[in-house]
Amino acid sequence: MSFPLLTATAALPALGAIATAAVPAPRRNAAKLLALVVSLATLALAITILVRFDPDGDRYQLTESHAWIADFGVRYELGVDGIAVALIALTALLMPFIILAGWHDADPLETGSRRWRPTQGFFALILAVEAMVILSFEATDVFLFYIFFEAMLIPMYFLIGGFGDRAHEHGEKAASTQRSYAAVKFLLYNLVGGLIMLAAVIGLYVVAGNFSLQEIAQARADGTLHMATDTERWLFLGFFFAFAVKAPLWPLHTWLPNAMQESTAPVAVLITAVVDKVGTFAMLRFCLQLFPEASKWATPAILVLALISIIYGALLAVGQRDIKRLVAYASISHFGFIIMGIFAMTSQGQSGATLYMVNHGISTAALMLVAGFLISRRGSRLISDYGGVQKVAPVLAGTFLIGGLATLSLPGLAPFVSEFLVLVGTFSRYPAIGIIATFGIVLAALYTLVLYQRTMTGPVKPEVAAMPDLRARELLVVAPLVVLLIFLGVYPKPLTNIVNPAVKQTLSDVQKKDPQPEVEAAK
Repeated sequence: MSFPLLTATAALPALGAIATAAVPAPRRNAAKLLALVVSLATLALAITILVRFDPDGDRYQLTESHAWIADFGVRYELGVDGIAVALIALTALLMPFIILAGWHDADPLETGSRRWRPTQGFFALILAVEAMVILSFEATDVFLFYIFFEAMLIPMYFLIGGFGDRAHEHGEKAASTQRSYAAVKFLLYNLVGGLIMLAAVIGLYVVAGNFSLQEIAQARADGTLHMATDTERWLFLGFFFAFAVKAPLWPLHTWLPNAMQESTAPVAVLITAVVDKVGTFAMLRFCLQLFPEASKWATPAILVLALISIIYGALLAVGQRDIKRLVAYASISHFGFIIMGIFAMTSQGQSGATLYMVNHGISTAALMLVAGFLISRRGSRLISDYGGVQKVAPVLAGTFLIGGLATLSLPGLAPFVSEFLVLVGTFSRYPAIGIIATFGIVLAALYTLVLYQRTMTGPVKPEVAAMPDLRARELLVVAPLVVLLIFLGVYPKPLTNIVNPAVKQTLSDVQKKDPQPEVEAAK
């Protein structure tokens, strides 16, 4: 196909970010509308990719390749497999809802005040993140991937530090300090991971002589490229460390609760539902394909770390007083499931992990955005400041409940299918890990239901007695997410058909096959 569809899908939000930032300051609403239109147009291109992609065709499709820095073997190479297509669709799908949910998050703090917040900048930064995330999913040149893997930190830093949550019990000055701390912590953690990865990228070039993922993986499979065992392991660790920070995996996770707590709800969704998925995606695309032997060598340790993430994140979620921090620790637990599914090295585990990335994005968006609507009404993130909300705002409470039930992977909602596949795939090869991980499900039910009980049920607190229910714009944000959670929970086949062939090819890269059942099926 002559039209560069993959480039266009990333270039459109990038150009939209520039155009949005250039809108004159007094015309805030025009900037918002422009950002929304660009996000919808990007979604249309992502749907086109989804339609054009053939799950049973070549591994990488819609490919583009152009010389870039020829002296160093760097090329502008793009291509998508089933896993990338699913995550590009997720990213493009969530962006219009993120923009709509944050419609007033960057408005002036006070009417007629000089304390102006650059509304145009807020929406331009969101579009810039979208462009960089999509390019990260599309890049098949390792150096090109690295550039956008790191570049997305810059707009995220300003979104966290410059447009944080206004709900703070200690006033604006304390809130500003906390936002700055969260933004710097986010940046430092991810920069350290990125610098270690840069060393590994350079090392890979020294060994392989180029940065092309497809060429290096093919040379490894053909036996024409040999890596010393120690070299492969060190390179693997350099890549994995950066991805584990981004994911985030225990004990490299501590930046996430601060970042989500101090961000607005839409930016919190951008962090955990979109940006963090780049880390787990890269484990599948780069760690397993480039370093298959090292991936198998590191699997026992990674599974233990993933298991700790599952239990640790869930336990800390149970004890949280802040709604956003609770969702952040729940996400750490969920990312533990995703990483466990990837390194279980089974088709069920990796299919489940890929579905989990998509379904976690939708469920977290639903829960966090409704939580953001709740917090904006009361002006507090503390769970103890709520009570009886379902009596005064039943639609808000109902959608909050559905988002919460999806978070605990209730059967019939999308995350259940993902979690079930991850646990089945893990148990078939590592039964002890699979059994212990199931306790994360019990803890998820505990923190979700306790959160709902304390905020939505019981006597109506005076501070929430006049709380309005969801408005039309807010319903437009939440309703499609709820529909998707139910649809993919009942009928996940459209997603599994896309990702399963890519998962089989990934397992082939590491030369792993599914364990055979111990009991033969009856004939």
